[in-house]
Amino acid sequence: MIASPNLPVWGEPAPWFKAHALSGNPSYAFDTAAGRPILLLFFGSAAQPVCARALQQVLANRALFDDANGCFFGVTIDPADEAQGRIAQQLPGIRFFLDYDREISRMFGASEGDAYTPFWLVLDRQLRVAGRFALPDASQAMSCLSALGGDDVVPTWAPVLLVPRVLEPELCRHLIDLYDARGGEESGFMREIDGKTVGVVDPSHKHRSDLTIEDEELRRALMVRVHNRLAPMIQRAFQFRATRMERYIVACYDSAAGGHFRAHRDNTTKGTAHRRFAVSINLNAEDFEGGDLCFPEFGQRLYRPPTGGAVVFSCSLLHEARPVTRGRRFAFLPFLYDDAAAAIREQNNVYLAENVGAYSRDEC
Repeated sequence: MIASPNLPVWGEPAPWFKAHALSGNPSYAFDTAAGRPILLLFFGSAAQPVCARALQQVLANRALFDDANGCFFGVTIDPADEAQGRIAQQLPGIRFFLDYDREISRMFGASEGDAYTPFWLVLDRQLRVAGRFALPDASQAMSCLSALGGDDVVPTWAPVLLVPRVLEPELCRHLIDLYDARGGEESGFMREIDGKTVGVVDPSHKHRSDLTIEDEELRRALMVRVHNRLAPMIQRAFQFRATRMERYIVACYDSAAGGHFRAHRDNTTKGTAHRRFAVSINLNAEDFEGGDLCFPEFGQRLYRPPTGGAVVFSCSLLHEARPVTRGRRFAFLPFLYDDAAAAIREQNNVYLAENVGAYSRDEC
């Protein structure tokens, strides 16, 4: 193994970044790759014979990279690698970052001035360093990656809070009836594009329809229940006093439309940086199959609150709503924050694109 003061050391979280991927994505968010062991190869240029041999070792161990139990990211600084076809994305599991400005390589310590030091870096499912290896030590890097698959043997719980009896069954039914009467609109998600928080619709990433609750009396009834029944439990568990609630929607994941939301975090743009806790309240837990919540950084355990019950978790956690395979999953999905975060929200309003619209600002 190699050591360098410029690299994150064993047990430390690796830096997060966004970078141009060989797939054409100009802003691939590396943090969303969490949830499985990762092998990074900072090779610089595949024109170098020793680096070309290292890439051959990746292909020789192709079975390790299936995106479920492991994945590989290569980092090149040489535009000729792409132009001459020396590297190629192979899904599942094999991807490349085009680090032509060397920003990622400098971040991880591979590039210093004009010098470039290739190496392997193994990360666990939480993107923490599990091993660093010199370029000739490919077999050790592969063994380290393979051993991390054993993490699933140890039962792990995500740091989430499960609170039953937040909304009465009658209120849950009323919210579903309201959705059925008025219908929902395709729901997007937030991305940072050219410094702006932009609403994006991409059914391959998220397929959900939302109904915004406009009735002020109903909104207040929901806020009172969150304030009286849920907020005290959040303060007890997380020592956080929620004073603001964002978003009053009835969300529907429909199996007929392939309802799902792939792994994401809820506070990674300027327009969402104020969010502290996400709340997922199931309105009909008995009426659908699939659709459970999963937190990939902490294993594949599934979470399903009962009807009227809530799962509460930090907006910084990577999470996904698994595909609904039968029926329709209805949920009430607010975000909670406090007065200090409200100031951040107000400050960041200038970064909201026009298609994001105005957020509600309700006390909790």
